[in-house]
Amino acid sequence: MTAAAVNPSTNRSRSRSVAYVALSVVLMAVGAWVTVPFGPVPFTLQTFAVMFALFALAPSEALAAIACYLVLGAVGLPVFAGFKGGIASLLGPTGGFIVGFLVAAAIALGVAHLLRKLPFFSATETKSFLGAKISAGDLARNILMGVVFLAVLYVFGWAWLSISAGMSIEAAFVAAVAPFVPIDACKMVLAVLVAQAVRVAIR
Repeated sequence: MTAAAVNPSTNRSRSRSVAYVALSVVLMAVGAWVTVPFGPVPFTLQTFAVMFALFALAPSEALAAIACYLVLGAVGLPVFAGFKGGIASLLGPTGGFIVGFLVAAAIALGVAHLLRKLPFFSATETKSFLGAKISAGDLARNILMGVVFLAVLYVFGWAWLSISAGMSIEAAFVAAVAPFVPIDACKMVLAVLVAQAVRVAIR
């Protein structure tokens, strides 16, 4: 056996990571298929699925899952809302919200990484959050990531819609941002709880 021999535990870890990424991509696609018409930007569970990946997976796994999802959609697989796929879906008026998933996730994860050494974001004391046990530091980081993620996503998608559809800033905000703030806040809380339950279950 040489020093270059593959460590079985490393193989298992990589296989598990690939499985988590694949399952997250499937969850994003299924979430996109749950669609309710809601003006120019439909209501879907895509945002919930992406935030779940942010909260449940390692940063590299979360970004890989979102990137894979976008690539699968870009090559034509029907993984977007309304069973759509292709470059046209990404470049259309609502494409900013899809592309924005990756941009917003990267920024949110970066902010959380910079702040994780602060006492408030590294506390290990366990708190009960709507019946679920979660460390205070994890809860603070997840909420921060969710808020930053949604803020960046809104700005990115809002600007994209306004420019590509020729809408005024005000009209684009009313159509594509304002109605979704309370809904997405609820999705964020649910994603935190589900991600925590999953993390506990797979330990």
